[in-house]
Amino acid sequence: MNGNTLKYSRITGTGSHLPPRRLSNADMVADLAQRGIETSDDWIVERTGIRARHFAAHGVTCSDMAVDAARHALEAAGRRPSDIDLIIVATSTPDMVFPSTACLVQQKLGAFGGAAFDVQAVCSGFVYALTVADSLIRTGAATRALVIGSEIFSRILDFDDRTTCVLFGDGAGAVVLEASERPGLLASELHADGRHVEILCVPGTVAGGKVTGNPLLRMDGQAVFRLAVNVLDSVARAVLAKAGKTEADIDWLVPHQANIRIMQGTARKLKLPLDKLIATVHEHGNTSAASVPLALDVAVRDGRIKPGHTVMLEGVGGGFTWGAVLLDL
Repeated sequence: MNGNTLKYSRITGTGSHLPPRRLSNADMVADLAQRGIETSDDWIVERTGIRARHFAAHGVTCSDMAVDAARHALEAAGRRPSDIDLIIVATSTPDMVFPSTACLVQQKLGAFGGAAFDVQAVCSGFVYALTVADSLIRTGAATRALVIGSEIFSRILDFDDRTTCVLFGDGAGAVVLEASERPGLLASELHADGRHVEILCVPGTVAGGKVTGNPLLRMDGQAVFRLAVNVLDSVARAVLAKAGKTEADIDWLVPHQANIRIMQGTARKLKLPLDKLIATVHEHGNTSAASVPLALDVAVRDGRIKPGHTVMLEGVGGGFTWGAVLLDL
């Protein structure tokens, strides 16, 4: 096949990883009660739809989870690590300051030589990373990419704040994205508005060998909710317009898994029946950059999303960032 004919990119395999340790709402309520923090299963479910989440064991790193998800995606695509010439990891919880988590994934997979770097757009990270990988493949700079979202948010949570600590979980999701003669990623759109940096942030850093500032997650939940509902609808419509499609062309909506009310509200605005919404938030919680590829892999493997289906991926997160990708599987 002539390389000049490979003008597009397509997802050829998906994979994911969840840490074995599962904490139900009842587990979280009991743990928080020991700290003098009161909450309930009803309170968590009513506001978010979350019933459980997974936490990584001590010693497990973001790159460890990313590698496991990547291996599953490679297996699904029928590819080996040596076939990959680009690795992009979307994460806000890297193993270390540097090198990038993507370089550590490359080392652990043995997929040496191609470009490897991280993307930091918090919960929009996977959509950002997928868009970047698509652009590099379209220009001929890469042929086969691993695009991964991996997060260990359990290590940046304030367990004295019941409004945030019950929301998040750990996990990883990955896709293999390959050059193709047929369009796969039909259109994408990315945005950010730095005026809202303070509504969702971890305002700490390392300086002089010490942590400065607050190294734990802070969130204004109501402000995030208001922004998310509006931008997810507008960015979805912008992507549909770019692709020359309408809401009726969407077979599945795979949004960032943060809050079931936001997700269902987005589906309704797009006039999609709720049975076209892929929701895993009840079992995974909010896994930030991992949530979209995790949910995508779940739906591919259980047979709901099939080859030929048109899928809308959406993310929204701290920064404030948001974006969407429309693709044919």
